[in-house]
Amino acid sequence: MTRVVVLGGGFGGIETMRGLERRLGGRADIELLLVSDQNFLLFTPLLPQVASSLVEPRHIIQPIRDIRGSRRFRFRRDRVVGIDLAARRVHLAEGALDYDRLVVALGGITPTFGVPGVEAHALNYKTLEDGVLLRDHVIDLAEHADHEPDPAVRRRRLTVCVVGGGYTGVELIAELQDFVESYLVPRYRGIEPGDYRLLLLEAGTEILRGVHPTLAERARESLRRERIEVRTATRVTRVLEAAVEVAGGETVPVGLTVWAAGVKGHPVLAELPVEHDRLGRLVVDPHLRLPGHPEVYGVGDAVTIAGRPDASIPIIPAALAHGRLAADNLVADLTGRPLETIEFKPQGMLVSLGERHAVVEVMGVRFSGYAAWLFWNALHLYKLVGLRKQLQVALDWSLARVFPRDS
Repeated sequence: MTRVVVLGGGFGGIETMRGLERRLGGRADIELLLVSDQNFLLFTPLLPQVASSLVEPRHIIQPIRDIRGSRRFRFRRDRVVGIDLAARRVHLAEGALDYDRLVVALGGITPTFGVPGVEAHALNYKTLEDGVLLRDHVIDLAEHADHEPDPAVRRRRLTVCVVGGGYTGVELIAELQDFVESYLVPRYRGIEPGDYRLLLLEAGTEILRGVHPTLAERARESLRRERIEVRTATRVTRVLEAAVEVAGGETVPVGLTVWAAGVKGHPVLAELPVEHDRLGRLVVDPHLRLPGHPEVYGVGDAVTIAGRPDASIPIIPAALAHGRLAADNLVADLTGRPLETIEFKPQGMLVSLGERHAVVEVMGVRFSGYAAWLFWNALHLYKLVGLRKQLQVALDWSLARVFPRDS
């Protein structure tokens, strides 16, 4: 019996397992096992809309056992605590698991870059729980500011600082602006439109790196029109309980700090005696195999592909492409066929800028505004797993046009 284990229930891991099951699911001599510490797939592009109460949190997750359906692969909910490459064994929180072939799709975490105070005083924004917690924190800020007589204290409490000007940070702060302007300000009589402040800090010289400069500039202009303060070339050096300190010694008073600064490798990967990139991700070859361990494949945010930075971008289309290739090559390896190399290149970039505005680049065509926003919504609705989830999210969006957001 050959046991094939896939670690991680994100887009890369699920896509790998679906490919393996299509080709190997009918073989009695193959055991397919998916291991993940969550029993659902999170549709991360819509996570900012959880914080803004635009969509119901349960509507953007799909239980892995529902995705499996009648497929023959097994699923185990457990947490990976270590991988022994020499012994071909995965150590889990509830035991150990031997493997013959392994696919590492553990994803990544948000790095702190050694900045003091991040873990103690900033909120992360990567999981479903993070989205719900952030929404609750923003509402709590409004509850306290509503009866605060001092305008300076009120404005400090209503200052939300998002650190990181990538996709997550930009889309999140745009959604928060919609939430504050359309929901909080009209309902809290002690809060005026000028009382809140939304601040986006980016250490680099531009936001949305990787997006065409024209679209990035349009995005920045859109944020400016919505009274969102964007500061580039501003590196955060310390996070305090009610402030952030930036390079040069300036201290910015804030009511809440959200840390959305990039992606680094999963902590378990750091312990493996193999090559890593500067962000702690595994370096794999163009076949997605781990050098020195041809029985191990890596996909998604967990890896960087040697010589192919364009195919190593931590975005969902790349993870899906990795998953398809890993499944193809693993099957080819088992059947003695030649392995293929990665051919992925980004076909476009889509960034939502809140309600009714987005910037989009698809197949070399760049556009922004309301049409781009409609395209963004339609594409992500299509990519949701399952008709039920598509209908639930579409209904959430429709109800938001008629009724106040449910907070």
